Amino acid sequence: MKFTATQTGKFSGPGFTARCVLGKGGVVKASQKREGDGASPAGTWPVRNVFFRPDRLDPPVTSLPRVPLKPYDGWCDAPDHRLYNRPVSLPFSASHEKLWRDDHVYDVIVELGYNDDPVTPGLGSAIFMHLARPNFEPTEGCIALEQNDLLTLLELMVPGAEIEISF
Repeated sequence: MKFTATQTGKFSGPGFTARCVLGKGGVVKASQKREGDGASPAGTWPVRNVFFRPDRLDPPVTSLPRVPLKPYDGWCDAPDHRLYNRPVSLPFSASHEKLWRDDHVYDVIVELGYNDDPVTPGLGSAIFMHLARPNFEPTEGCIALEQNDLLTLLELMVPGAEIEISF
């Protein structure tokens, strides 16, 4: 099962179409992706886990692995650290992203298997699908959808699903 996100803002797949937004740096070839460039990496990436804020919503209905977030969850984005592009527990001494946020963008996070098998330092980290801001402001490289659309998508997805980011 494959779904596609385009830089023109269309997300589609079997029985599903929605509006999306990608990285503020546009879409780049995965080999040209760099940490912090704000670009979304072109390619087809496996769906890994679904993280969610249990204090803000019920567990999403999906056959994908679900992981409730905790206030101390983070993601390492320090290319020189051995845990680069991996989940970490906070406090964490190296550069990281907090997954438990005050805004609602990370109330639901779908982890994509970009630069994780194997990890190449500096080629980008924390490429997720998550909730869009109300004005569909571009992301730092992720795919963002409205909450209802993302929750509907999760109901359709099965283990082995893939997301293609395309030009």
